[in-house]
Amino acid sequence: MMGVRRLKVVTVVGARPQFVKAAVLSRELRKDNDEILVDTGQHYDEGLSAVFFDELDIQQPKYELGVGSGSHARQTAAVLTGVEDVLVREKPDVCVVFGDTNSTLGAALAAAKLGVPVAHVEAGPRAGCLEWPEEINRVAVDHVSSILLCPTKVALENCRNEGLADRAYLTGDVNCDLLRENHEKITAGTAVLDKFGVRPGEFLLATVHRAQNTDDRERLEAIVAALLDAGETVVLPAHPRLKNALHRTGLLSSLEAAGSVVITDPLGYVEFLSLAAHSRMVVTDSGGVQKEAYMLGKPCVTLLERTPWPETVAAGWNVLVKPEREAILQAVNESEPTKPREELFGDGSAGKRICRVLSEAL
Repeated sequence: MMGVRRLKVVTVVGARPQFVKAAVLSRELRKDNDEILVDTGQHYDEGLSAVFFDELDIQQPKYELGVGSGSHARQTAAVLTGVEDVLVREKPDVCVVFGDTNSTLGAALAAAKLGVPVAHVEAGPRAGCLEWPEEINRVAVDHVSSILLCPTKVALENCRNEGLADRAYLTGDVNCDLLRENHEKITAGTAVLDKFGVRPGEFLLATVHRAQNTDDRERLEAIVAALLDAGETVVLPAHPRLKNALHRTGLLSSLEAAGSVVITDPLGYVEFLSLAAHSRMVVTDSGGVQKEAYMLGKPCVTLLERTPWPETVAAGWNVLVKPEREAILQAVNESEPTKPREELFGDGSAGKRICRVLSEAL
């Protein structure tokens, strides 16, 4: 019997959530295929990119596009042209993209227009809000992709409802794979607690980075007020966008003066999830952090009116709040899961399933 043909795969990453996913998938792909990693440089901050290559043992990219910041149009265009050059040179069998960033959209468009099959990891999530750039990216990428790799049953159903059933596969979530691999390291490690002077179960972990929260002064002021009035220590790893917004609005001095909010630079994968695992609750506007909180069994308050992961809300472990001081405080003080936590994101074998789907589909 003839062996399975080795695939030539171009994998495109560019932001923190994609580095995390690539850590799992690249390892599996490289067992039986030839992978070329492309870093668009959408997240060019050391704390958001390079640290993940080192910590998660991701092979260094063959191509670094250095896209950096800019408007959505300019950033997407730079990714599109940069990835197009790579694809023309490498002539891969498939281009793998992750999630919902401008890097995802630019790479998917470049591949689709060249006739290179696109495999979208984390296909199908929908928040039902096309005003969000991420939602636009998700929908557009799914509809130009040849292979939709869905992390949950809800995501799979969304693809079916949009007429994409013939190319959609339920694989589970690669984030679940990585968390399970590192579970002991994440839950046993307490050095990060000493680093920030906090004790297990006696602090909140917060992240804020969505433009709708950082660029709207009223919303940002409400979030800061709630964190200051929470009545417990808050550890706040600050995304560059949040740092800039706090400086611009003068809110940074209020946070620093209070002493109850510990502001830190972005953290590595294990440190961040160790904080999440030992926190009382997670407060965030990040889709990825919502998932990680659920996987760790931590209640989550999401500072948005919608989420691409409604299954976590239906399960009772995630509460959506409009960013208003009173609403946030009520959720932080009163939200406790009332249902058993189901395995919504798979059993830790998503990477293997994705490789099997790619092999069979191509």
